[in-house]
Amino acid sequence: MSHPQSYELLLIPDHSRTRTGAPGRPIRSAVVAATGDTGASGYPRYAGEGMEADIDPETRTVEAVLIDGDELDPGMSVQVAEGNRPTG
Repeated sequence: MSHPQSYELLLIPDHSRTRTGAPGRPIRSAVVAATGDTGASGYPRYAGEGMEADIDPETRTVEAVLIDGDELDPGMSVQVAEGNRPTG
């Protein structure tokens, strides 16, 4: 199975949700590219611009992530950018 070659990821503070419950504005973004490895979660690993993530290519869900080598802080979330069309 061929996996997308890259995604744009958004780092979003959970407290920034809008009144409708939609995610608020991202405080950081990064384009991550496929590394060719499989992460501990069992999904393809992507890395770039200080972010490293395991992403389920079918659901576009970020299953595991490191930001600048550290685990995600409580109150933060990472998601694939809407409208982002993976390449590959």
